[in-house]
Amino acid sequence: MSGDVTVVDNPGAKRFEAVIGDQVAVAEYVLGDGTITFTHTLVPPELGGRGIGKALVKAGLAAARERGLKVIPLCPFFARHFADHPEARDLLEANWRASQG
Repeated sequence: MSGDVTVVDNPGAKRFEAVIGDQVAVAEYVLGDGTITFTHTLVPPELGGRGIGKALVKAGLAAARERGLKVIPLCPFFARHFADHPEARDLLEANWRASQG
């Protein structure tokens, strides 16, 4: 995909959003006591393969770090990111970090 994907937090909808044309890709979350649980990521099939999912993860994790929140990656897309990027595991909530070895 040419250019950067712009991702914004929509706290009213409890999701990060990337709007591309008339399509919206989202990473949904639930805030807890010192945590952010990513529950579902959806990138419309027409937008697949453009790095939009990665941009949603990057924005979500940057926001968690900025806000001092620990991450609970219930969403398989976020969980896979932590499996592939051990350097980001410091963001994981303690029980999740322990399960990552």
